[in-house]
Amino acid sequence: MAPCRPIGAGCEPVGTLGRSASARLSLRAGAALVPRLMLPIVYHPAYSAEIPTEHRFPMGKYRRLAEILVEEGVVAAGDLLRPEPASFEQLSRVHAAEYVRQTFDLAIPRAIEREIGLPMTASVVARARAAAGGTVLTARLALERGLACNTAGGSHHAGPLHGAGFCTYNDVAVAARALLDDDSVSRILVVDLDVHQGDGTAFIFADEPRVFTFSMHGEKNYPLRRATSDLDIDLPDGMEDDAYLARLADVLPGLVDRVRPDLVFYNAGVDPHREDRLGRLALSDEGLGARDAFVLRTCLGKGRPVAGVIGGGYDRDVERVARRHAILHRTASGFIGRRRPV
Repeated sequence: MAPCRPIGAGCEPVGTLGRSASARLSLRAGAALVPRLMLPIVYHPAYSAEIPTEHRFPMGKYRRLAEILVEEGVVAAGDLLRPEPASFEQLSRVHAAEYVRQTFDLAIPRAIEREIGLPMTASVVARARAAAGGTVLTARLALERGLACNTAGGSHHAGPLHGAGFCTYNDVAVAARALLDDDSVSRILVVDLDVHQGDGTAFIFADEPRVFTFSMHGEKNYPLRRATSDLDIDLPDGMEDDAYLARLADVLPGLVDRVRPDLVFYNAGVDPHREDRLGRLALSDEGLGARDAFVLRTCLGKGRPVAGVIGGGYDRDVERVARRHAILHRTASGFIGRRRPV
């Protein structure tokens, strides 16, 4: 195999995830050998941390999502891109250094661990670092290719002081800060369509005029203490496809024109689905697909590159929720090569 040229965040050497019953997933070190007409997709084996099997968080969805994408031909076997985990320095640019040190040392106070809702083990911390590094790489790939997707990310409840709501580090914030700090971009738009408000992202960038945070979420859902995004839209319980898509169409095109971002981070949480255990909205699979297609068509059609992350999705059946997450990547793959210049 010819050597790969690393793009953006450093990438580890090619590795292998091993075999499942249905697919073998290999990891490529960079994007130079991925065909230009193939969607860059980022994955790390650490995305699936070791937690108790009875835990309500569907940790197995990350690996299963990657397998599904290979099975369906969305990404070729061997073309999944492996990121380097986020460093202490990168994480400390958006989170309190004391908190980051506590996570690295596995010395998180019990009250914060309860607020995060995951056991703060070495495996869980490694997962959070890998996911944040994955979104950094996804963002850099999006700037080069126009569009790229992570198979994790969207941990939007982690705020400046500590994590919360199954979120240890805020990967989108880490990636946005990295790009701003090295002058890769000067203006960022966060489009957060997870069913829960992106409170952590809003808190982190409350005083950062170069990042515009937009969150459209269920009005009666978590978190109880809301942040103030640059634009918040609350949705009533039970909203179905047509009403949801109409509300999004009323807002997003004008917002992209007004913000004129150099990069859009798109949190494509599937927890607005009607069967999601933590959702309270009523979108169908088709509605999620139409939502993703509208966001990508709007942003890419205006020449704005998009970095996609998967956000929340909660189902006891890992297969079901992984297939919902795959809607983003499947939809995005149809847009490769269609981005217009600004």
